[in-house]
Amino acid sequence: MAGISLPGGGADKTALGLEVMQSRAFIEHFIDQHELLVPLMAATGWNVQTGELLIDADAYDAANETWVREPDPPRQSKPSAQEAYEEFRKVLAVSKDKETGFVNLSVEHFSPIVAQQWVTWMVQDLNNVMREQEVSEAERAITYLKGQVANTSLTDLQAMFFELIQSQTETIMLAKVREEYLFKTIDPAIVPEEKYGPKRALICVLGTLLGGMLAVLLVLIRHYAFKPEESV
Repeated sequence: MAGISLPGGGADKTALGLEVMQSRAFIEHFIDQHELLVPLMAATGWNVQTGELLIDADAYDAANETWVREPDPPRQSKPSAQEAYEEFRKVLAVSKDKETGFVNLSVEHFSPIVAQQWVTWMVQDLNNVMREQEVSEAERAITYLKGQVANTSLTDLQAMFFELIQSQTETIMLAKVREEYLFKTIDPAIVPEEKYGPKRALICVLGTLLGGMLAVLLVLIRHYAFKPEESV
């Protein structure tokens, strides 16, 4: 993504947008709005042929749509908004290139289809949230400025207020016209053809090396620890 330059401090708004995207309030609302609790907290894999998620029956009863897990207190059977937020932050990765200012957003999930959909939704929702905030603030500013115009008879002050009203009107127009308000998608999220992890080849190599080292260590320990005493 690329932050779009906006009137009134575009760089600051881009930084603000990144913080909003990773905030507890935004993520909790995002999970609730798109009903992500089950795929986030109960998924254990996915069926490559059908694209369906595999759900842990010990955590969630899909037939009755009921949470049946038994976590340690104070956790409840149904994951709380706080627990869901903590889990989502584990699979969300946001990075910004200091030189170009471009932002990279990615999500890890058992299903590549789900991961792609979540990334797309996050960009859309973030732009909508920032747009609504900008429009709301601009409308309040216009209402205030119109009141100031009506309460003053000084021509210079009225001219200044009208200029500010024009600026806020431009902000509203830009927000309503531009679909990708704050962040513009440079490279849309895709459904990856190859899995990101776990890297089984690397795990096998490391497991073999570790097993070999432990075997050598065990032989050495047995050799020196249980070495029979030499007769004189």
